[in-house]
This record gives sequence, C-alpha cells and structure tokens, in this order.
Amino acid sequence: MLSITTVQQGETAMGENREYLTQSASDGSINLSQDVVVAIASEAIGEIEGVGAMMTTMTEQLTEQFMGKKPARGIRMDIQDGEITLDVYLTVKYGFAIPETAAKVQDAVMSAVETMTGFSVKTVNVHVG
Repeated sequence: MLSITTVQQGETAMGENREYLTQSASDGSINLSQDVVVAIASEAIGEIEGVGAMMTTMTEQLTEQFMGKKPARGIRMDIQDGEITLDVYLTVKYGFAIPETAAKVQDAVMSAVETMTGFSVKTVNVHVG
C-alpha cells in the first residue's frame, strides 16, 4: 500500500519539511521524496519533441519569491487510494500536433515514473496553455 508521510522540520538534512511516498513491505519500507517523482517526470517530459516549456502558476511564483524555494515547474502530484496522479502544465511548440504531443508526454511520464520508482501511476493529465 502506498501512503504519504510528512517529515517535520528539522528531521531532514536540510532542515525543511518533506513529504515522502512510503511503500511498506515485509522486509522494510521504501521512502521516496515526492521531489524525486516530480524530477523523474520532468526529465521524461524534457525528452519529448514538441514540448515548448513548463508553465508556472502564481502559487509557484510566490513560493519561489517569498520562501526561497524553487518549486518543480508545471508538475503537481497527488495520491488517492494508493495511486499517483500527475498533472502536467506545459506549452507545445508551434507546428506540433497538440494531441500527439500530449499523448507522448502521458506515455513517457507514466513509463518513467513506474519503471524508476516501482509505484503505480493512475493518471497523467496534460494541461496545454
């Protein structure tokens, strides 16, 4: 079963709050930072021809400005009933078919995250702006 664990401030090497995906097994558990999942998705998206740029939201811009943290651009992750849902916000370069590019992003992100983490991805929603 997949769950989210929040590590409180001061418990990490950098002294900041972190959320981890935790998968329990009989011989221990696997704890993976959500930042790692988002980074894997970001790298997979970067390899897709036709993707222009990742979009940022006002919340991301404010977080970066006031908190000094650089949030993952254009990728949101949620966990419901032990399954990961990723929302990807991006632009598509002129001349590329949007449905085809979005489908390639969905396939690449789902494959990369599942292969590299072993966690199940329920959905990859692509938002083109």
